[in-house]
Amino acid sequence: MTSLPALPTPKKLGLVIDLDVCVGCHACVVNCKEWNTGGYGAALSDQHPYGADVSGAWLNRVHSFEVVPEGGEIVGEAGEARIVHFPKSCLHCEDAPCVTVCPTGASYKRTEDGIVLVDEEKCIGCGLCAWSCPYGAREMDLAAGVMKKCTLCIDRIYNETLEELDRQPACVRTCPANARHFGDLGDPSSVVSMMVAARGGIDLMPEQGTRPVNKYLPPRPRKPLAASAGQMPKGEDTSGATGFFAWLDGMLDRI
Repeated sequence: MTSLPALPTPKKLGLVIDLDVCVGCHACVVNCKEWNTGGYGAALSDQHPYGADVSGAWLNRVHSFEVVPEGGEIVGEAGEARIVHFPKSCLHCEDAPCVTVCPTGASYKRTEDGIVLVDEEKCIGCGLCAWSCPYGAREMDLAAGVMKKCTLCIDRIYNETLEELDRQPACVRTCPANARHFGDLGDPSSVVSMMVAARGGIDLMPEQGTRPVNKYLPPRPRKPLAASAGQMPKGEDTSGATGFFAWLDGMLDRI
């Protein structure tokens, strides 16, 4: 089995994802696939991309959820109802179970920056790392026969031939909503660390004890839609409207 670094890594490179502004456009997903197919390691394959049974390896995915508070059935009927887009990739955990379960040493955590990687030359495709990852962040590339995962675009972030602006993961560079941020979460004075402190950044599934480096910034509180509608510029008297109709009146007043 593989061992984790004996001491905490001096740097903890990772991502901070702002769930308040992610619009679920999947630009990060597509650019991740494009960069990692032509960059580090073997290409990310697709099987039957134009058929009925499509499959493929993706290192970053976005899941969308409709969050409806108690007492409401549709968006607009009660307080905090909203759509939340949730990007998910490897979180480069400090106590990464995918590393310690690997029988060949293919999965490892770098001591210099904390990035978790896979040595594809050593990977035998046994899938133990995927079974041990509580986040479902590892995928088998059927064409290559090895496990794939987010590398934080290690071939970009240290590439001095690139402009400094481009020395960040492809998903961060391409995000149109500025929902993704990259930096050293081991440095309290870094921009990403200050964002986490200011917004109350959270770990994904902390009960698993993996201590993920990546953090999520929770959605900001919203004003109840009915109350917000009452604050809109007044036109026709709709003060008696409630629920969805109050929200609709408010939206029409904005146009």
